[in-house]
Amino acid sequence: MSKYVQYIVTILALVSLILGTVGCFSSLPQSPNTSPPRQQDSPVEPSNPSWTFPSGTGSPTSSLPDFPPIIAEVMPSVVAVTTELVVTSFFDQYIQSGAGSGVIIDAVEGYIVTNNHVVDGARSIQVELHDGRTFSATVVGTDFLTDLAVLKIDAVNLPYAPWGDSSQLVLGDWVLALGNALGEGISASEGIVSRLDIALTVEGNTLRGLVQTTAPINPGNSGGPLVNMLGQVIGITSAKIATIGVEGMGYAISSNTVKPIVEGLIRHGHITRSWLGVSLYTVDPFVAAANGLSVDRGALIVEVVHGSPADIAGLNREDVIIQFKDKEITNTDDLIQAIQSCEIGEKVEITFVRGEDTKTTIATLEERSLL
Repeated sequence: MSKYVQYIVTILALVSLILGTVGCFSSLPQSPNTSPPRQQDSPVEPSNPSWTFPSGTGSPTSSLPDFPPIIAEVMPSVVAVTTELVVTSFFDQYIQSGAGSGVIIDAVEGYIVTNNHVVDGARSIQVELHDGRTFSATVVGTDFLTDLAVLKIDAVNLPYAPWGDSSQLVLGDWVLALGNALGEGISASEGIVSRLDIALTVEGNTLRGLVQTTAPINPGNSGGPLVNMLGQVIGITSAKIATIGVEGMGYAISSNTVKPIVEGLIRHGHITRSWLGVSLYTVDPFVAAANGLSVDRGALIVEVVHGSPADIAGLNREDVIIQFKDKEITNTDDLIQAIQSCEIGEKVEITFVRGEDTKTTIATLEERSLL
């Protein structure tokens, strides 16, 4: 390349550099006064310059309870329950084993409380005691609605657990759950009472009067005792919520719910309850709109048993019961509880809606045995 051409290229490069530099400078502010003024923070008046956290007024936290003596006292009365059930499939029959728990409540008669779902349908039931002895057990009686059952073994001088008063429980009370967790033998876990008087629907059946606890509950614990720090049974472990992300939600049937059912099963072999003789469905705004009902609450009668107290009282299919005695009925659970709280043979006034009309009738409740 000639010197002349190199000179021209050098000049062009310098011109381009100068123009680029000028272009960059042209994007800068022309004057420092063109930038927006900085906004000043508005002054804030202090609401309470002398405020501090209030000092605690409660008593010092008590130490943890002494679990070992309680476990040593109660554990001998807790038994492992093993069942065999004949299962029929589409292809054949086979034997299915199950594991649960129970608690001895009588030293002489050999009565054991457990859950109905532990022994339901079992062709054989074996009970293993704390000392390793094994007995065949017979079923004294079962109650599906409360998920309770009473077994009996032929043994005497048995260790038994004293019964407690679940109405004395308060939130935060320490409790122990004992049972045959995972079928691996009797173990104990600790927790607190986290809720009281809970209703929980399990496989279509609503259990009431439950004690919710944080004590870990596992398969095999069903039927075992939940005990307080006096070593008294204040519940029979029955269910838990088992799903991803849920922890510490186990449930026991309260001792005050268990006691009359167990007494009834031992004395009569079954539980008798008042009976109205209807099948029900809860009415809500959606059900009311879909069925053209004039009320959006109550218990809709979907079937009346012929010859039942409801039939004799003149109740019909599609009537909506809205009051039973002095209790307002907003759903089927309200009505079921109201019926079961009545005496057999009791006359009750029932208010119901038929079409657009509100009517009343008197029904005499009968006994119905739930085997």
